[in-house]
Amino acid sequence: MSGAFMFHGGRVSEAARLYGGAPEDWLDLSTGLNPSPWPAQAPVDWTALPDPDALARLEAAAARHFGVEPGLCCAVPGSETALRLLGKALALPGRALVPAYRTHKEAFFPSRPAQFGEVPRGQEVFVMANPNNPDGVLRAPEAVIEWARHIHEAGGFLIVDEAFADCQPEASVAGAVAPGFRMIVLRSFGKFFGLAGLRLGFVLGPPALMMLLRQMLGSWPVHSAALALGEAAYGDSAWIAETRRQLPVRAAALDTVLRRHGLSPEGDCPLFRLVTGCEGKALFERLARARILVRPFAEHPDWVRLGVPADPAALDRLGEALA
Repeated sequence: MSGAFMFHGGRVSEAARLYGGAPEDWLDLSTGLNPSPWPAQAPVDWTALPDPDALARLEAAAARHFGVEPGLCCAVPGSETALRLLGKALALPGRALVPAYRTHKEAFFPSRPAQFGEVPRGQEVFVMANPNNPDGVLRAPEAVIEWARHIHEAGGFLIVDEAFADCQPEASVAGAVAPGFRMIVLRSFGKFFGLAGLRLGFVLGPPALMMLLRQMLGSWPVHSAALALGEAAYGDSAWIAETRRQLPVRAAALDTVLRRHGLSPEGDCPLFRLVTGCEGKALFERLARARILVRPFAEHPDWVRLGVPADPAALDRLGEALA
């Protein structure tokens, strides 16, 4: 098994080279993306530079969706880029909750592990995801905001990565973002809407920080397709509501299949499940031979994360491989 599969999900072409088959033969369960994406339908003018008015409309549509004022919302070319920019903009040492995204640990230097609710020791940046990745732990918004207040009083910042929060909007702390409050929320477009290739995300935070980010990003922070498709998707309330209804049903079906084969799924996010206490490498290899890609972890050889399959046929395929 190549170490590349432990870095992040989505390396289907490399999996095909190593284990056979064409990339289109594979069932990719290595990411936490919605396997039934929003049907991308919006006109895109590729002959013109991205329109500033279109950017303003996108940020306004996203802000309504998140429940914040537009002035607190800045569009970025993906939340990973945003984290790395925030590392430079805030210029403070960082603490990342573990387990966590690799970027949470890389964006701030020096970076040390942290525990949720830990008492800050001064001006530090704490980074967490809610729901968390890869274990899917979902923390109550009241507890997150209370921790943010303690970090604020110590002169630091709390960054809450809500990449998966569209699935469970009641758990979001976006509504608590405010001028003068040192809490920053990151939101991702690609995971819930299933269009990760668009590379679109948002930073929610104090106006002065949003202005600094816009200066760092320059005149055209995201491309024209992201502007058009993002605005249309955030306005599609019917699709959003139906997707929020369907995802937990699919996740429950995945739980049933995993338990049937002696595995114990964990997590509260309906886009993926973590299996612990297994022979991770052996499980990865077995599924790879069946042209199914999942996410292993170098630091946790007894873990495997699986994305939720799109339909019963994909779920049956997984079940047959696990048998």
